[in-house]
Amino acid sequence: MLMLEKFPIYAVLPASDLQRATEWFRDKLELEPEETGDGYAVFGTNSAAKIQIYETPNAGTAQNTALGWSTDDLDGTMAHLRERGVVFEDYDFPGLKTENGVATSPRDRAAWFLDSEGNILCVSQRL
Repeated sequence: MLMLEKFPIYAVLPASDLQRATEWFRDKLELEPEETGDGYAVFGTNSAAKIQIYETPNAGTAQNTALGWSTDDLDGTMAHLRERGVVFEDYDFPGLKTENGVATSPRDRAAWFLDSEGNILCVSQRL
């Protein structure tokens, strides 16, 4: 019987310009590609999770969070990312409003930013 909970997970993100995306992940998020090939790059993280970026003209079309990280220090993480040039989004939707890039709910605080390809990424902290 196949038990998916036993296997590592990886995120897959589209990029219209793979070189630009690879440089962005390296320069802004300090992630080095572990593997590159024709039309893709794979980044490792400090966990078992991996991020695969592949080249496609469909990049940046999703209107939802594509990838998120959990942190135990959201303010410190945001400050570090801002120093590296990451810009956090502000939202004002029914049920979701950010202040200085942060939305707070009873269970967590979260902040969203776009990668070089327009994918929506998130960092959050459980309360």
